[in-house]
Amino acid sequence: MKTIEYVVENPLGIHARPAALIAQACTGFKSEITISTDEKTASGANVLEILSLNAAKGTNLTISASGVDEEEAVEKIVEVFSAVEPKEKKADILKIAFFGTKSYDRIFFSELSKDHGVGTYNVDLKYFSSRLTEETAMLAQGFDAVCIFVNDEAPRAVIEKLHECGVRLILLRCAGFNNVDLDAAKEYGMTVLRVPAYSPYAVAEHAMTLITSANRRIHKAYNKVGNNDFALNGLLGVDLHNKVAGIMGTGRIGVCMARICKGYGMTVLGWDAFPNKKLEEDGLLTYVSKEELLQRADLISLHAPLIMGEGGTYHLIDENAISLMKDGVMLVNTSRGGLVDVEALIANLKKDKFHAVALDVYEGEDQNVYTDHSEDMLDNDITARLTMFPNLILTSHQAFFTREALQAIAAVTLENAKNFNEGLPYGPAEVK
Repeated sequence: MKTIEYVVENPLGIHARPAALIAQACTGFKSEITISTDEKTASGANVLEILSLNAAKGTNLTISASGVDEEEAVEKIVEVFSAVEPKEKKADILKIAFFGTKSYDRIFFSELSKDHGVGTYNVDLKYFSSRLTEETAMLAQGFDAVCIFVNDEAPRAVIEKLHECGVRLILLRCAGFNNVDLDAAKEYGMTVLRVPAYSPYAVAEHAMTLITSANRRIHKAYNKVGNNDFALNGLLGVDLHNKVAGIMGTGRIGVCMARICKGYGMTVLGWDAFPNKKLEEDGLLTYVSKEELLQRADLISLHAPLIMGEGGTYHLIDENAISLMKDGVMLVNTSRGGLVDVEALIANLKKDKFHAVALDVYEGEDQNVYTDHSEDMLDNDITARLTMFPNLILTSHQAFFTREALQAIAAVTLENAKNFNEGLPYGPAEVK
């Protein structure tokens, strides 16, 4: 175990910003990390527990790490403490209109944004339950920034209205940015910042959970047992061991999925517009052409960004791509709905092309995402058509939805806001 003592020097103590940065850093280590005062102990990976320490200036902290990377973990935490320095700001308090608010958003964003003063995020959030659309854009009047999610809309018409409202910054609390007209934002001098990575493990683990459940028909088995039906008909799955997994998109999430597949004893193939040769050198996967992957893979997992236009990834999986796949293939998409031509998918589900399909995202989902339509009349039949297939599992854009991911999203988003306000580098968060 590695243990050090640290005296809090910040005038505001361990407030929201350092707590968020510490928790975010700790999730990257294998060691168990704790931060203690004389009275309380907090997990280093839990921002709310760190805040509950109520560590004021002058408080003596004991930072402990136990595990294979304990030295690096402790050094990183001390580095985080040292990095919290006051900077010259564009605004005393950056005012942010927060669209599409859900109760779980407030858990971390409200806690992290409540402090104002030296070394804090210095933001003021106004929560709106409505999505950002052309009709709601004027709610941003008088705000410096808007904070939006995957189902918000920021085409040119919305950008123009945000500009009229005085908005200078678009904060995406997600990795994807296909819902923002970047050319329009640049034309109107708006900065667009995103969360390039929050928890790749959350998304990859959900992908494997979904496809495993679809393969073994867990959703059907659950319902059968609930109806006192214990027969096994309709529940036949296949072993994943010794099968071939095809990972389309080998960024952080794709790499996590590849490792999970490797753990199942699968042979892993990769396809990416920009291959990472080190993954081959490490023996994790073998890069092949898109066509070869489609032809050889028993399980295909999509982790590519959605890029429109010629040479992009829109409808990466279309009728032609599906025709190259094996009969009885398994397909999982936790990336972006537009990667899969939903009409081609449905047509081939009807032909019994797939053994299993698992979707956390799909074309036509925008009106459904994070919204309760249980008492509404059906005005979009895509969901109904997808859910009629017994070998398909559908969830509603929840792959990111873990505690670790939520606190990382909040921390990185507010860090982006602070960097904008204080003229600091944006790094990979900037969308150009």
